[in-house]
Amino acid sequence: MRPDRVRALVNLSVAFSPRHPARRPLDTLRALYGDGYYVCRFQEPGEAEADFATAGAECIIKKLFTYRDPVPLVVPKGKRFGGSPGEQITLPPWLSEEDICYFASKFEKSGFTGGLNYYRCINLNWELTAAWIGAQIMVPVKFIVGDLDLAYHTGNTKDYLHKGGFKKDVPFLENVVVMEGVGHSPTKKDQMKSQTIYTISSKSSNPSL
Repeated sequence: MRPDRVRALVNLSVAFSPRHPARRPLDTLRALYGDGYYVCRFQEPGEAEADFATAGAECIIKKLFTYRDPVPLVVPKGKRFGGSPGEQITLPPWLSEEDICYFASKFEKSGFTGGLNYYRCINLNWELTAAWIGAQIMVPVKFIVGDLDLAYHTGNTKDYLHKGGFKKDVPFLENVVVMEGVGHSPTKKDQMKSQTIYTISSKSSNPSL
């Protein structure tokens, strides 16, 4: 983090994770959850893309936006990602069919490879950040997560967030906001997120506040 370029940070869902000096992140995830863990399954180029294409972009987007299961997402080898075309998925009040059609139309053009490649570069990113072992985030930070977000329940994340580890790595952490009944995706509580972002950005722009 460059404090000369970034005055403050509001982080959503996935907390800062200090770099382990010797263990690659993908190895850690495999040890915790096995080869069927979704991040591990995403590693084979083309495999998840084929499953997503079979299910259809609309079905995949609906599943992603309505996913509220805090347990680790494990998809055993041989089982497809996604669902079946035409599968009935009930949308929450804050998400409309029009929204789904818009996002699906974008992914039908671009495909999902760009997003999946983020997971395929996890170990590469670990290698490229070797110079920042022990680095702290030295700007004001607020962290927002849902209590049904699978990222909140991954490994020892909850203890790290609430028992001092996060504060040690992020000395200017202002607070951790845990939203009840909220999963990994945007929700009707976006107004709360927007207010949090506005508050910290206003304080950073005007230190006298």
